[in-house]
Amino acid sequence: MTAEILAPAAAPATAVERGLAEVLAEVLTVEEIGVEQHFFDDLGADSLLMARFCARVRKRPDLPAVAITDVYGAPSIRALAGTLVVDDAPAGVQHRFAGLLADVLSAGSVGPDQNFFDDLGADSMLMTRFCARVRKEGGLPPVAITDVYRHPTVRALAAAVAVADAPAPVAPPPSVPAARAGSGQYVLCGALQLLLICGYAYGTAVVLQRGFDWIFAGSGLLDDYLRAVVAGGLGFLAACLVPIAVKWALVGRWQPGRVRIWSLGYLRFWTVKTLVQLNPLALFAGTPVYSLYLRALGARVGRGVLVLTRHVPICADLVSLGDGTVVRNQTFLNAYRARAGWIEIGPVELGREVYVGERSVLDIGTAMGDGAQLGHASSLHEGQRVPAGESWHGSPARPSTADYRRLGPQAARHGHAGVVTTLQAVLWFLLYVPFVAGGVALLLTAVPALNSLLEPGSGALTDPAFFGTVLLSSVVVFFGSMALSFLGAVTLPRLLRGLVRPGQVYPLHGIHYSAHRAITRLTNRRFFVEFFGDSSSVVHYLRWIGYRLRPLLQTGSNFGSELRHENPYECSVGRGTVIASGLTFLNTDYTSTSFRVSRTTIGAQSFLGNDIVFPPQARTGEDVLLATKVLVPVDGPVREGVGLLGSPSFEIPRSVARDSRFNHLMAGEEFHRRLAAKNRHNGRTMAAWILAKWVYAFGLTLFGLLAADLYATLGAAALAASEVAILLFTLLHVTLVERASTGFRGMRPTYCSIYEIGFWRAERFFKMQSGPSLNAVFIGTPVQSLFWRLVGVHLGRRLFDDGCGMSEKNLVTIGDDVTLNAGSFLQCHSQEDFAFKSDRTTVGSGCTIGVAALVHYGVTMEDDAELGPDAFLMKGEEVPAGAAWAGNPARDVSSLQPGALR
Repeated sequence: MTAEILAPAAAPATAVERGLAEVLAEVLTVEEIGVEQHFFDDLGADSLLMARFCARVRKRPDLPAVAITDVYGAPSIRALAGTLVVDDAPAGVQHRFAGLLADVLSAGSVGPDQNFFDDLGADSMLMTRFCARVRKEGGLPPVAITDVYRHPTVRALAAAVAVADAPAPVAPPPSVPAARAGSGQYVLCGALQLLLICGYAYGTAVVLQRGFDWIFAGSGLLDDYLRAVVAGGLGFLAACLVPIAVKWALVGRWQPGRVRIWSLGYLRFWTVKTLVQLNPLALFAGTPVYSLYLRALGARVGRGVLVLTRHVPICADLVSLGDGTVVRNQTFLNAYRARAGWIEIGPVELGREVYVGERSVLDIGTAMGDGAQLGHASSLHEGQRVPAGESWHGSPARPSTADYRRLGPQAARHGHAGVVTTLQAVLWFLLYVPFVAGGVALLLTAVPALNSLLEPGSGALTDPAFFGTVLLSSVVVFFGSMALSFLGAVTLPRLLRGLVRPGQVYPLHGIHYSAHRAITRLTNRRFFVEFFGDSSSVVHYLRWIGYRLRPLLQTGSNFGSELRHENPYECSVGRGTVIASGLTFLNTDYTSTSFRVSRTTIGAQSFLGNDIVFPPQARTGEDVLLATKVLVPVDGPVREGVGLLGSPSFEIPRSVARDSRFNHLMAGEEFHRRLAAKNRHNGRTMAAWILAKWVYAFGLTLFGLLAADLYATLGAAALAASEVAILLFTLLHVTLVERASTGFRGMRPTYCSIYEIGFWRAERFFKMQSGPSLNAVFIGTPVQSLFWRLVGVHLGRRLFDDGCGMSEKNLVTIGDDVTLNAGSFLQCHSQEDFAFKSDRTTVGSGCTIGVAALVHYGVTMEDDAELGPDAFLMKGEEVPAGAAWAGNPARDVSSLQPGALR
């Protein structure tokens, strides 16, 4: 359905205007386009249609290439044609400067030779706003107030800054010949990986067997506890030290270079990577223990370093972290990447007092000087180096005036790190480990129905009472742990809240920091966010754990099913705001010695897309649309009544006419009737989700008790068989649950209101999807390809998946020899305010999708195309064969000159 088209105001005056108008008319299925008509306000286009327009323009050899940022910066044919002058770059800059200045001055137009002050009557405040607007725009060189005074006309200013002050060069990675493994090599590597998984399971089973046997031999409760401390402690030490020892035995020190995927060298790499990630020391991120772990792996870690991310650097020998450096959570600094059939290994070097923001990506071959900053949701691409003392942000990063380090250095209290490390060790060895190690043994010996399973020849499988025991045990454990976890999330953090007061600066590694970490862990329960999310009940759960949501407008979709925070008592959301999945509330500022909790507030009547990091100093107010993966601004004026897209962000229309067709469903009696129907549908979905989770718990209990029954005769083999059976059961369970959630028909391309049943069915599918950790052991193996096929992906041969996620799997088509990196995601849908849209996405053979990159719906990547790290490939884009794209939003960088990508 197309929006009503206004009568054209003017005809094309140049060949470029004529060509652009022809393409846009074809995309919008209209006969004629006025060159001065606004793409969104007058023509009713949206980002998907304009992405298709850009793709078709790129296929016209007689027209200059157009990026989506150009469309938003110049939203009419005439304005856009003026920015695409390929032979006179300053002319394009000049045209856009004139438009921005006219907007700032509220003038109809600005002449190229009019003096800013004498002719136009501007003052320093207005020109400062103009400079800020220029910095926010995509594709323009930055302008300082000194430039304005030195060159006080649009023509002079454009000529002076068009090629000056360019950011660090960002070009596509050096081309390498793609590695194409044969099917035989692929199968052989997969078989060896499965043997190693089974061998690891058996080795773990042997350790468990000997530990259990020794605990079972205890003479009383105290003796059992002491034995559990010793056995559990030794087992924990083995789990921590064996991966480190294997790394040094198989690799020694990592060196820059390449490893062919599916080769024996890759098998060695995969073994080390898997063990390093499974090491329980990875759970200690944010503590001194984690720094010791990185040093043990070979990383050069200075004094007072704070590393919060659990993405362990795999090639740690090539990672250098200077004294006092802070690396925030969800950041990737792996020191490797997968590309075109290769594992490429390279250094990541951070100087002293460096600050790396939340959910950032540091590619191989990157560096940051002393005192440098990298903003949240930003990335450094290969070859980028942030000079000492500078602040950069964006994807790829570029110089910025934003200050992400809002907490100044505080005096450290000497000795706290050592004291906290000692206390952690005491808690783990005297409480946590004995509980895990001895709890199972105590349960099996104390409960008669379970104790009988340990007797030889009990014949559990032939005894109906055994299955009753399994049923009862699974119900008690599942629903009991669910109730205790909910009670702990609601009550315990409130007791600790008084130890962490907002605005107060506390030292790291003290009692206040421990309370802060406990609050974060106890209230970030993925189980409950998934259960309550995408329904009306989620707001009640979030209130119970501390969110401030008053006044509240119930929409039925206030929050999605994935949400993170650091302190729920300092999270506030305004009335009528809708938040999709993947939001991270930042409530804490860190230095290497201290931290401070602050309130984070999201304005009313706003919409937040997927994967957004929202800091407490965000400069956004009410009625703002934050697009997927947007970099939320932390400096400049407060943005209200606009949309923001990209990293760094730039303004786009808050809404488009196309989605207004659903407005009548959001008011009056019709709204209440549909909301009630949605609540009923969501309620049935929640019941089905709980049932599916309990069935999984029943299966785990069944295999666990069968292992206990066979333990007397088979010993460690019974435990190992149980571990393998659980892995296979997990794959089967996940597949059946996902398939059944759509009636085994799969998802279909959809465009509807969130108050229509098409969206409710999509919510059911999203809720019933597997969590990212259920099949984690198979990442980097051919079994992962089998899993994707089971859940509906149209998949070619020899996929390499290093940890990619997908939403609507049956809408995804992937060719042969595709490389998917860690943290990447293929998302075949989008929610914008109260409209839901989904479509198919195709990734051609030989393509590479970079670390933490996101591919939207309606996208086509042709063969051998490459998408850079942390990129956002917007809906409707078409990436030509062999092209290299990067950035957020992504654009072609195949032939970039240094400094061209802004």
